Amino acid sequence: MQNLGAPVPYSAVSAGALVFDRVGDRVGVVEHVLADAGSGIFHGLIVRPASLLDGAVFADREQVGGLYEGGVVLTVLGAALHDPGEDAVAAGAADGPAAETIRERLRQAWRWLQQPR
Repeated sequence: MQNLGAPVPYSAVSAGALVFDRVGDRVGVVEHVLADAGSGIFHGLIVRPASLLDGAVFADREQVGGLYEGGVVLTVLGAALHDPGEDAVAAGAADGPAAETIRERLRQAWRWLQQPR
């Protein structure tokens, strides 16, 4: 993996930024940064995989290890990312506030993907 430069805040990550998994393999590019601008909370990234012509995957903020000038590094392998519209991850999570947070992040990602472009 190349030197990605200095760390940056989530607000400085733009569409098209390269995304690498924890072992340095290229996963794809950032399609959209999911964040609540009002509260400044970073939720995760919609990633356009390098191996797919169509589709996207969701990297939850816990799966994002570093945001840099030249790209993003994940804490997981690319295969660990999930479909933004699937609720299977949230359904399998333990009940409680953490599970509801995951469900809401997936809903937000899915709504964003369904918006006309």
